[in-house]
Amino acid sequence: MTPAPLAARLSIPGGPLFFPVTAYAPDGSVDLDTYRTHVRQGVEAGAAAVFACCGTGEFHALTPEEYEACVRAAVEAAEGRVPVVAGAGYGTALAVRYAQLAETAGADGLLAMPPYLVVAGQEGLLRHYKEVAAATALPVIVYQRDNAVFTPATVIELARTDGVIGLKDGLGDLDLMQRIVSAVRTEAPGDFLYFNGLPTAEQTQLAYRAIGVSLYSSAVFCFAPEIALAFYRALEAGDDTTVTRLLDGFYRPFVELRAQGRGYAVALVKAGVRMRGLDVGEVRPPLHEPGEDHVKQLADVIERGYALLEKEPEDTK
Repeated sequence: MTPAPLAARLSIPGGPLFFPVTAYAPDGSVDLDTYRTHVRQGVEAGAAAVFACCGTGEFHALTPEEYEACVRAAVEAAEGRVPVVAGAGYGTALAVRYAQLAETAGADGLLAMPPYLVVAGQEGLLRHYKEVAAATALPVIVYQRDNAVFTPATVIELARTDGVIGLKDGLGDLDLMQRIVSAVRTEAPGDFLYFNGLPTAEQTQLAYRAIGVSLYSSAVFCFAPEIALAFYRALEAGDDTTVTRLLDGFYRPFVELRAQGRGYAVALVKAGVRMRGLDVGEVRPPLHEPGEDHVKQLADVIERGYALLEKEPEDTK
């Protein structure tokens, strides 16, 4: 797939962007059959794209061989119905290797995650992502977070780089994002894409939409696709009553529970998937499983979320 078709497909999604968890068997190995089922169920539930082996998919915990196998499995399960974007990261050499493995496995694009550990200057970051983009024919979305934070001038250069089609923001600095959107619109006009990539992005999506960022990742879609889809549709339709009801009754309590443990942005999601009937196994170290009390609280939050879907808007007036 060339950059233009992928950008076009992502720019007009019909549903949430799905970031599946990676399934592990009881012995700790990757469970590809369960992973295919998870991806297939997400696509059939209404996902607009599959982002395989990214943050929610524990990219950091996968060997290159496991990574390639998972990306290939995601492509097989998606069956061309939606694009599959694969994560790629670490230092430049390894990021290039993962990008090439994703291309071999049939991915439609890449989510380029921050380089490993080092805090680099803008010149070095720009060189890093240009080398990743040049390594394959796959279109690249650059992920801003942690040690990869860009000035508007750097994003202008990224937008002018062949193969780079968008920026996913996991930092949450709306002032910076507004300046980036404005600078690119002025200096590199085109169809550059922006994504809200904060954990549980629904919680902040109203603010991101206000500055022109309409795309967002949904980890909740992994375990509660009906809730994530209802929120997405309400947001698109301008149904403020439903958006507010879900934010107040489901998303805020979920975010507050997520804040109770490090790594819960992944571990709670995986617990939620298991809770809904698909045994995707536990998270790999250094992440850890949520405690019994937190799992019970998660079950209560999910139950309340689904109960909210049964309410008509007038019930909350």
